[in-house]
Amino acid sequence: MTAEQLVIVGASLAGLRAAESLRHNGFTGRLTVVGGEAHPPYDRPPLSKQLLTSDIAPDPALPVPHDLDVEWRLGTSAVRLQPDHRVLTLAGGTRLHYDGVLVATGAHARGWPDPTQVPDHGVVTLRTRDDATTLRAHLRPGRRLVVVGGGFLGSEVAASARARGVEVVLVHSGQQPLDHLVGTVAGSFVAALHRAAGIDLRAGTTVARFRSREGHLTGVELADGTALSADVVLLALGAVPATGWLTGSGLDIERGVRCDRHLRALDVHGAVVPGVVAAGDVARVPQPLAEGRAMPLGHWSNAVAQGTAAARTLLAPDDPPAFTGVPSFWSDLYDARIRSVGLPALHDEVRVHEHDPEGRRLDVSYHRNGHLVGALTVNRTGRLAAYRGQLLSRADSPSHTAA
Repeated sequence: MTAEQLVIVGASLAGLRAAESLRHNGFTGRLTVVGGEAHPPYDRPPLSKQLLTSDIAPDPALPVPHDLDVEWRLGTSAVRLQPDHRVLTLAGGTRLHYDGVLVATGAHARGWPDPTQVPDHGVVTLRTRDDATTLRAHLRPGRRLVVVGGGFLGSEVAASARARGVEVVLVHSGQQPLDHLVGTVAGSFVAALHRAAGIDLRAGTTVARFRSREGHLTGVELADGTALSADVVLLALGAVPATGWLTGSGLDIERGVRCDRHLRALDVHGAVVPGVVAAGDVARVPQPLAEGRAMPLGHWSNAVAQGTAAARTLLAPDDPPAFTGVPSFWSDLYDARIRSVGLPALHDEVRVHEHDPEGRRLDVSYHRNGHLVGALTVNRTGRLAAYRGQLLSRADSPSHTAA
């Protein structure tokens, strides 16, 4: 069947790259992009960096080719998918018939486990452009910010807020920031960066409860009994794939839309759902470096690569290409350029090749069962190419692409 009507649900990075790929690969039919936010596609990395630190907030909008020929449905959420009938229903009742649909709805910020404990004002998350605008308004010299969560988002916001003269406390349940992602060596390196910048790092504890007056946040109490005053709290507790609207569709949506290695969506029995693919933060895709285990990855590069690949699968459903991309991510903290490839979190061994805190240089590789699964450098970006080559060779090997 030749596709004549394709729909992309999700108007962010993966969705835009998918639309560009469809047109680039010859699709001339009707193409509709549905987006729950009113904003045109925009880049998310600046939300925790430049948009918070610049005196004049930059526009994070992504460039959209003038000849893309897309029907945009922005500010409208998808609420139901019926794969058997190939129908997508939008909020308000509009029904879109499709030959193929690409799910790229991303993820939501993970909130506090018990919402009833959260004051009405002063506790925020950061996932969207509007979230960043709200947070930016709080970041004024002398204000007090508590960041809950020492992953990449929490670390970046802490650094950005400190650059604006905000008093920052970073609370992390692990022993070092990022330790659950890249281990204690890199984690201790980042901890030293934070402390050198004047961040009050509280590791090995969590927020037990919020303090407030008349619905307005006044501070937090930590599990170790410490009371901290705060004007605003940022919850940086991770993200949850945005799959709620797919309930009842028959798709396997536990921890993300489960896909095969061609990015085709699978049902709860593991069978391919015709006409449905997924990409980006919402997708749970077999990872060759994880021996084919399906897992979601919230990386910028992953959204780009999967959006492009999923589009090709929509156009060639009977002979789709396999997706074997190697994940990568980056972060800029202070004057440290942190770059990583692969899946460091899978490691059972860390090998340190350079560790120079004073020179702010680091080079570590991550291994599992003796095999390279990832690498991370700080201010040594040029060394990543060799690691990437090794990981690509392993990911492309027949023993790791089955699934």
